[in-house]
Amino acid sequence: MSPPGVEAATAEADRRLARIGAQFALAVIGAVPAWVEHSVLRVLDAFEAAGGTLGSEGGRHGVRARAGQAGEQAAEALREPLQRLLASDVDAQSTTPLVLVRQLVAFPTAVLAGAGVPPVERDRFAEQHFPDDRYGLTPASLAVLGEGPADLALAWGAAKAAAHRARHRRPSSSLDDGP
Repeated sequence: MSPPGVEAATAEADRRLARIGAQFALAVIGAVPAWVEHSVLRVLDAFEAAGGTLGSEGGRHGVRARAGQAGEQAAEALREPLQRLLASDVDAQSTTPLVLVRQLVAFPTAVLAGAGVPPVERDRFAEQHFPDDRYGLTPASLAVLGEGPADLALAWGAAKAAAHRARHRRPSSSLDDGP
């Protein structure tokens, strides 16, 4: 049997995690299209600055249009797995939002490859850990999606830690007793 108030605190921590998770999911999904388009244009700018030229498939305008479409497709591909993850029980979460977003690199990669942009040079770590990311697009953090998603990522992480602690806290711990 739990001490008085523990169940209520656990339930409140779970509700807070779910509320922030829903906001976080919407922010990330909403930011993905712009991230995909920006990723494509950043690589394309570097390619063109180095003297590269695009084929005749609509040139830069065509690539930008395909990047916009790819961004929408990426957001839609992310919607269900991200919402499912962020709505799941704290103890059942087996991945992270960042891992899910990293999988979206396939969308801007397809646009760039389709435009004939050659792969970029990457360091050994990137090549070993992200072998399918030929253009160095894998985000190190969710901050690439903007300030709103990044702030919500921090809030969600804190809420997740609080929910986990509320659920698994021992009645008395040496960490709680202080020095």
